[in-house]
Amino acid sequence: MMGIRCWSMLALFPLLAFAMQAASTDKKFDEPPGKFLSLAKSSVVQEDLDRLKTLRPEHPRLYLLPGREAALKAVIERDPLAKATFEKVRKDAEKLLTQPVSEYKLKGPRLLDVSRRVLGRVTGLALTYRLTGDKRFADRAIQEMMAVCAFQDWHPPHFLDTAEMTNAAAIGYDWLYNELTPEQRATVKQKILDYGLAPAIKVYESGGWWAKSPFNWNEVCNGGIDAGALAIADEEPRVAAYILKQSTESIPRALESFEPDGGWAEGPGYWGYATSYTAYYLLGLQTALGTDFGLSDRNGLEKTGWFPAYVTGPLNKDFNYADAHAGAAGGWQLFWFAERYKQPFFADYERQHIAKGGGPMHLVVWQPQASEKMAMPPLDVKFESVQVAFLRSAWDDPKGLWFAMKGGDNQAGHSHLDLGTFVLDGAGQRWAVDLGGDDYNIPAYFGKLRFTYYRTKTEGHNTLTIGGANQNEKAKSKIIAFRSTSERAAAVVDLSDAYKDQAAKVQRGAAMLERKRILLVDEIEPAPGKSASVEWGMQTNAQVECRGAEAILTQGEAHLKATILEPKGAAFAVREITLDPPQKFLENTRKLSATVKVEGAPMRLAVLFEPYEGASAPETKAPEGLALKDWIAWAGQK
Repeated sequence: MMGIRCWSMLALFPLLAFAMQAASTDKKFDEPPGKFLSLAKSSVVQEDLDRLKTLRPEHPRLYLLPGREAALKAVIERDPLAKATFEKVRKDAEKLLTQPVSEYKLKGPRLLDVSRRVLGRVTGLALTYRLTGDKRFADRAIQEMMAVCAFQDWHPPHFLDTAEMTNAAAIGYDWLYNELTPEQRATVKQKILDYGLAPAIKVYESGGWWAKSPFNWNEVCNGGIDAGALAIADEEPRVAAYILKQSTESIPRALESFEPDGGWAEGPGYWGYATSYTAYYLLGLQTALGTDFGLSDRNGLEKTGWFPAYVTGPLNKDFNYADAHAGAAGGWQLFWFAERYKQPFFADYERQHIAKGGGPMHLVVWQPQASEKMAMPPLDVKFESVQVAFLRSAWDDPKGLWFAMKGGDNQAGHSHLDLGTFVLDGAGQRWAVDLGGDDYNIPAYFGKLRFTYYRTKTEGHNTLTIGGANQNEKAKSKIIAFRSTSERAAAVVDLSDAYKDQAAKVQRGAAMLERKRILLVDEIEPAPGKSASVEWGMQTNAQVECRGAEAILTQGEAHLKATILEPKGAAFAVREITLDPPQKFLENTRKLSATVKVEGAPMRLAVLFEPYEGASAPETKAPEGLALKDWIAWAGQK
């Protein structure tokens, strides 16, 4: 499971939602659980109860059904990667046998680290027990469960904490049902009710924001809570029926965010978090009830497995926009997506990224290597759902050329003010970097100070800064042209809304030429009667030598030649980036920039990137056709 944190948002007011969430951490969920449990029971009608008619009467019923262990053991014997994964899970479980149980400790306003640790521990220990029969692992998992049942609560003010802890308790209760004593079962069941389901009922009844959110909080909260309800549905059918009704009405709002092609606006890190709980939710319904009520048929969800493959470059680093970290995107849910949507590429991609072994849930939904060599997907793609384009020279070349650029919505979850930003890999190095998110616990990071921090403001991204100002916080930018051929691929994004207070029109185009070099073109039309100072910027970890309109970037034996083709007289500059506390320390980072003045007439700023190895830089041959109107026409757009 990816080590990431999440934040809240409302559909139209993300920062307001954050402020509300932060404020809610000071409030006590002090109403008696019985009030909400009774309310749920009284509101359930026969139609709701009928949805539980297909409930598996015995345990386990969540995720890994009885009898699956034998098949999984056989897979572990014949599949080296499955064996490596099991050995990793088992060794982790062995280490836990001598470690103390988890304690109630907040980090900032969150118990989330503890909830995730408990989920990982209980899942790994319980799975190891189911595959080995060694009761030491069951006993240690039960110790963990009893410890968290003794907590004062599962921290509903930050509801992700509650949802993930409820999922952990549900897995332990369900998978270890026969190993728990009657007293232990009663304790865990009651805490699932009091600490998990009752606070969720309060949210549903009060119209709480996460139940209406289109982003990751919706999937995580519904997924974790639904697991708790299904685990005890035979004993508490009216409460379970209520939760099931509410969650199946709520989660489609988040599933709509995958439409039409599976991209995720919150970036690759939160794609991993959101889709893992989407998979928990849908898989839990299928194993417990034999149906997911058609939710997995929703448009876009069947394509979302392509997103991590495209968003990850040849260096196994993703385009880490929206508070993400630069690692390979993916997760165990890709195995589930591969099976559900009959797309073996999803599983093969994930297998490549867990070469040393995955986690417990990988084993639960294990997928083998495809039996036949598959045709590779297209090199280039535009994700309409999030307005992000990816261009690459090859799928299997670690030194290949790879470029990603985003438009999108500055109000999407975890967004920075970064429309038009890009990342660039080539010759085995990342040249243009995204700095990712800052510490979530610094002052007002999800409030009024968010866009004062370097990593989140426009200046800290690989885009244009006009007049020294941030982009419009409510801006949306659409990729208005995209086309891919064997020799050339290009995308054009309209950034006018992002700079509407500084310029009349702004467009950025990126083209991969001959699958060897990248051409980046910006066109800026000033507002009538106004001038504007425009800074073109790119964050990099490379050493930089500026030579007027040319810059040579160096990392080891690899180099990148950047050349300003237009306007004449423009020159590169470079400066070191240092950040003051409380921002996270930033090491070995500098900004390559070029500043130009736009006065009276439209201006074009064109930069050519050419990666190479060795001592000799390529002789730059300026490409023809810099005007973006010609690119748009070439792409068949008006």
